[in-house]
Amino acid sequence: MPAQVTIKPSNHVFSVRDDETILDAALREGFVISYGCRDGACGTCKGKLLQGEVDYGEYEESALPEADKQLGLALFCQARPRGDVVIECREISALKDIQIRTLPCRVQSMQRAAADIMKLQLKLPATERLQYLAGQYLSILLKDGTRRDLSMANPPHDDEFLHLHLRNYGGPFSTHVFTKMKERDILRIEGPFGTFFLRENNDKPMILVASGTGFAPIKAIIEHAFHTRVTRAMVLYWGGRIRADLYASDIPERWAREHGNFKYVPVLSEPLPADDWSGRSGFVHEAVMHDIADMSAHQVYACGAPVMVTAARRDFISKCGLPEEEFYADSFTPANP
Repeated sequence: MPAQVTIKPSNHVFSVRDDETILDAALREGFVISYGCRDGACGTCKGKLLQGEVDYGEYEESALPEADKQLGLALFCQARPRGDVVIECREISALKDIQIRTLPCRVQSMQRAAADIMKLQLKLPATERLQYLAGQYLSILLKDGTRRDLSMANPPHDDEFLHLHLRNYGGPFSTHVFTKMKERDILRIEGPFGTFFLRENNDKPMILVASGTGFAPIKAIIEHAFHTRVTRAMVLYWGGRIRADLYASDIPERWAREHGNFKYVPVLSEPLPADDWSGRSGFVHEAVMHDIADMSAHQVYACGAPVMVTAARRDFISKCGLPEEEFYADSFTPANP
């Protein structure tokens, strides 16, 4: 029998089938609550259970420590209700009119940006366009029923092709792309997904933090901001292990030359001697904290490895005074073999 979920403070009500998580059911019924990875790894969908009980599902402990569970918190991308429940969470009204669609697309181009990074351009049928917000992601639907989530690297106004940045972690889809896939192959996609996008009704200075291919949705957000003539101050910190991880550094370097309200800070944690690196070294989120000790009047957009996103969320809020509601994130969880 379906369970009933009531969202506070909106009092929106929806039903959850036995095979659904709270997030799945909310999206199906048109209520968008904050979420990111949908894998129980990023913590974006964390909210409070006010009444009732849930099966917490499978999740990363860093996203939901035991102390959080004791406070009544749950990850709604994994939690399944055991009877009727009342929850408290943020709803995102900006996404209510965007339709999630399943579409075929053709691989238009493949460009090796680094030894383990591929830039893909996908072309939709001539009569179709995918409506999305800069920063959102899509799912590649694989033949075995699994999916690989990738963020769009291009903003919605530049949508002739869908641009994706893929790192080869050795998972099934990455292996296919780097060894077998060729231009003009046909893929099936579903999307858009995610609540990682620019909040435009705000004039706070923006701190954008990326690690590795987390640059992709950050790129879309920044290009959208330029396109809509956002005048807020923006600073991008892009971190990698070695210089090759900053595979498109020429793009933010050009932005910094062309836009007076934008600054770019590249950071490497383990530069090679061959990198001849004279820039910032260390963990990227620590470089941010070194430069901006007081974040109480800022807004943060972070995307990349879960360990970076988790550390940034924790330290920016607890040590730098960032308001919790001003931290927006998308955490990349690679599909390992």
